Amino acid sequence: MTENSIASRYQETCDRIAAACKKAGRSCDDVTLMVVTKFHPLSDVLELVRLGVRNFGENREQEARQKIHDLHHRDAEENILSGIPAEWSMIGQLQRNKCNSVARWASSVHSVDSARLVTGLSRGMQRALDEGERVEETLGVFLQVSLDGDTARGGAKEEEIFSLADYVDDADHLLLRGLMAVPPLHSDADWAFSQLYNLSQKLQVDHPHAAEISAGMSGDMEKAIAHGSTCVRIGTAILGPRPTHSVWLRQRSNLIMPRTMLSLRTLATNIMTAMVMVILTRMTMTLLPTPVVRHYLH
Repeated sequence: MTENSIASRYQETCDRIAAACKKAGRSCDDVTLMVVTKFHPLSDVLELVRLGVRNFGENREQEARQKIHDLHHRDAEENILSGIPAEWSMIGQLQRNKCNSVARWASSVHSVDSARLVTGLSRGMQRALDEGERVEETLGVFLQVSLDGDTARGGAKEEEIFSLADYVDDADHLLLRGLMAVPPLHSDADWAFSQLYNLSQKLQVDHPHAAEISAGMSGDMEKAIAHGSTCVRIGTAILGPRPTHSVWLRQRSNLIMPRTMLSLRTLATNIMTAMVMVILTRMTMTLLPTPVVRHYLH
């Protein structure tokens, strides 16, 4: 997407949030705008940074890690962040084997829905700190709720949230910040966000510090804000439709391919050289008299 288009759509989104907050009688300072950059190229991230955005959400660990790495190098060259660091959150479904990697770069994880993930993230945090891969000693945790009880799309059942919250509080280096949910398919968004708000109120009885609600996307952010959301996760409204094939992956391939082709060419040359040596050796052995061959072999 062009820079002017990103800038105008970003401003429109900010205006939508401001209007929704005003209608709900809330301060704009109560709502964080997280821009979701999944499958969008680094150039879009750089433009958002120039607009003042510092809060990003990613669905895939490897893509997030690479973008953070590339942004760090651009900042070292151009000071594009102006001394204000970017925060990156993991918002997609998380696999246990990715916990160690996520703990090295995420400021928060919005998709924790099992004790296994809590344990994995806690251990990953300890390892990252021990290895000097992380400065911040705590990782923010949002418990993802499945409002209809269907866990196939991620999220714990409502009745599991309270014990899971206790588990997070007991884990090292994790800070329970609140709840996250995506409205069930074909459900009424007002109903879904109302359910989430009510669950948040119940959670705060024993966990008063876990008062945040991560809810609301491009099509329903106003309804989420009306029901107490403190973080809206916006992608399409700012960056346009998500690419069908990852632009980021194609860009990385364009950078990696020359090096890969060079390596393959070197490998092919080495193989051809070895084959020629084998052929020449066999030809020499064939031409030599039998006694000489026997002496050579021994």
